Amino acid sequence: MNWNFVIEEIPVFARALLVTLNVSLWGILLSLIIGIAISSIEVARIPVVYHIARVYVELSRNTPLLVQLYFIYFALPKLGVRWDATQSAIVGLAFLGGSYMAEALRAGLSAVPEAQRESAYMLGFSRVQTFSRVIVPQALSTAMPGLIANVIFLIKESSVVSAIALADIMYETKDVMGNDYNTYEALLLLVLSYLIVLLPISLIGAWLEKRFDYARN
Repeated sequence: MNWNFVIEEIPVFARALLVTLNVSLWGILLSLIIGIAISSIEVARIPVVYHIARVYVELSRNTPLLVQLYFIYFALPKLGVRWDATQSAIVGLAFLGGSYMAEALRAGLSAVPEAQRESAYMLGFSRVQTFSRVIVPQALSTAMPGLIANVIFLIKESSVVSAIALADIMYETKDVMGNDYNTYEALLLLVLSYLIVLLPISLIGAWLEKRFDYARN
């Protein structure tokens, strides 16, 4: 193990990690927005729109992210839709993550007993108050483990975006292995990079799950 090489490459991997985080955070944010919209449509079972939402969920969950990225980056320009590598990566992660977020949120919303809604209405709560003060807190308590798992899943899936020449942490690792042949050093920096990001998220997620469980009980 060449430790001098590892130390020299830390700034390069740090810059690549920022690219990964930028793409991941935007993808997660957009996937949450999509997930909220899709889960609301599914729970409300809005005619026609519900079936469109289900087609999206099944298409998104049953096709690999790599295929989705190739379609977004290489095929869409033929139809006049052009995004650079960063934008394509964000759209791809959002498209994939939206379906997973939607399913987690739908499960949370569906788990709230109908009696909770009826009791809130009897107490004089409006529909908005019932949803924001009664339904959402309980739904989040159920959905939180799934949401945290999806966040971690999307960050790990971001490693695929190197396939469209985006200089993320995986792209940098492949570059070092191919040009300098320092395979072990590159893999060590790769593992440490993901560990630095994912371990705190896992710990925060576990804390949030306990907090929501405590609030529910």
